[in-house]
Amino acid sequence: MSQTEVVIDDKRFVAKEGSLLIDLLIKHNLKVPYFCYHEALGADGNCRMCMVEIEGQKRPQIACDTLIKEGMVVRTKGENIESVRRNILELELINHPVDCPICDQAGECKLQDFYMDYGLYDSHIDQADKVHHQKHIDLGSNVMLDQERCVLCARCTRFTADITKTHELGIIGRGDHARVSTMPGKKLDNPYAMNVVDLCPVGALTSKDFRFSQRVWFLTSTPSVCHGCAKGCNIFIDHNREKYKDETIYRFRPRENQAVNGYFICDEGRLSYKALQENRQVERDRNGAVCSEAEALKAYCKTLEGAKGEIIVLADPNLYREELVAIEAYAAHIGASLYAPLEHYRDEDFADDWLKSSQRAANAKAVEILEIKTTLPVEKAGLLISFNHPDAAQIKAEKVISFQTHIGKDAYDLTLPLAVFSESAGTLVNEEGIEQYCPRAIKRNEPIPTVIEWLTQIEGGDK
Repeated sequence: MSQTEVVIDDKRFVAKEGSLLIDLLIKHNLKVPYFCYHEALGADGNCRMCMVEIEGQKRPQIACDTLIKEGMVVRTKGENIESVRRNILELELINHPVDCPICDQAGECKLQDFYMDYGLYDSHIDQADKVHHQKHIDLGSNVMLDQERCVLCARCTRFTADITKTHELGIIGRGDHARVSTMPGKKLDNPYAMNVVDLCPVGALTSKDFRFSQRVWFLTSTPSVCHGCAKGCNIFIDHNREKYKDETIYRFRPRENQAVNGYFICDEGRLSYKALQENRQVERDRNGAVCSEAEALKAYCKTLEGAKGEIIVLADPNLYREELVAIEAYAAHIGASLYAPLEHYRDEDFADDWLKSSQRAANAKAVEILEIKTTLPVEKAGLLISFNHPDAAQIKAEKVISFQTHIGKDAYDLTLPLAVFSESAGTLVNEEGIEQYCPRAIKRNEPIPTVIEWLTQIEGGDK
């Protein structure tokens, strides 16, 4: 496509001739309302909200189905076009229930936003005259449907038809009685089903997992990367610290990255936030007894000094690259052999041809780049130091020191708590070699040390 110049609201923009006008508006943050359009789903043209004025056209046109042409002059603002949008919005609201105070979408609802931008009128329809549909329908796959709130944008039905190609959802009925539903005898059942919750611009589709747990305006969103596999899907970690409580993660949401995951994430990755907060190792344990940090450090140094035979260090391939580099340097300093076994994380049943990799270790590529051994050591060790590797119990060793994020079934000579990825910061390298930095999202009231913080204390204690 050749480049051409268009004028929008008296400003000049360069775009590809024949591309969609709405994409140009979105790219340059030129505000235009829309429900049915989504970059991943393409134009549908059913909501009619994205009306704009184009010189030479008798009537307003929808931006999601208008192709850019040479010399096009567009107006997105003005009394006339805003009146058109206001009338269309009123049609959308005719049968919409007035339950915003109890709706989980409140605070991130496009219908609310557009009403504040273009509505602000008194309803012409009495509440008793509204057409009522079913509420609280369990569609399956952690998704709840409220048919009354639906604006029939068809994003969810197009997702199951065009993206997952599983065809569970469709629009049935006609006129005021049209509604989203599953096909007869079917449930919403695919590994990416919960993406319809993100796609829904109103409160019609909500997450059973998140419903009524938090109001979104209380949440802080931190950009991060899912650690569920080596794909490295981009996410937002939504978290909040309530008064007198520890900071808590309430959900993961997909974050757009066209080079990695586009707009979506798998359901298993989305729900993996729960494991970060359950069954955590928070105490320092020496031979089955809780000890202080000073006692733990003293025991660590004494165990290291008294080690007889080979020292083996295991590093979890989910750790950040900076942590792996620090462990590598530490292993060299104490004359230990370093391994980051990967076989444990191989899962062919999990993999698909989209966003799920058979390699479940998030930083396996960084391990490969750093040339760390990826096999499981077979020789007996005098001392094993494990940094959260799940195969630690499989290695024969006289003494074992385990840094771990979660409580395990195996007891060791010394067990030290370790921060999970959301409580640390660092770089992941996905299976395609793309480097992605993750800032620290969670700050606990009583922080658990990261790998680097533990190594800093240990090396300080050696001096």
